[in-house]
Amino acid sequence: MTTLFLMVGLPGAGKTTRARQLAEEHGALRLTPDDWMIPLFGLSEPDGKRDVLEGRMLWLALEAVKLGTDVVVDYGCWSRDERSAIRWLVEAENACFRMIYLPVDDATQRARIARRRATAPEQTLPMSEADILYGRAHFEEPDEAELDRRTMDGPPHGWPTWREWAADRWPSFV
Repeated sequence: MTTLFLMVGLPGAGKTTRARQLAEEHGALRLTPDDWMIPLFGLSEPDGKRDVLEGRMLWLALEAVKLGTDVVVDYGCWSRDERSAIRWLVEAENACFRMIYLPVDDATQRARIARRRATAPEQTLPMSEADILYGRAHFEEPDEAELDRRTMDGPPHGWPTWREWAADRWPSFV
């Protein structure tokens, strides 16, 4: 069965390293916005363009899944709603959804971010102290039920379907 692997975690958790491993192990297409943001825009969040890029990547991921190609989506997906929407979209295509959550403690995260910035600045988006604190404050850690795929929330109040929610969250998805 075709599988979409969704990488979940904060910056510095090791998501991209693990995404590369999964892509190689499974012959999967790897979609990592950071690989595109610097070459295209030179920034990580230029005027909402990241959401547009992620939307097109999500559309591409679902097209690949329909064609029988495994995909690794390396977004981070901080919110449960984002993860639930992607899971629903993947399962609607009769594909397997696998969430890969990589937790990271504060000290390890900071050390990895600093090391990456020092060793590969041309491939690294700058992160300030405020960025790190913002991420930690806004990240919704997946619980055991979500990780074990025992539960999936319905769309947030006011949204009839996950597809409609996703089209609003990632404007270029549709």
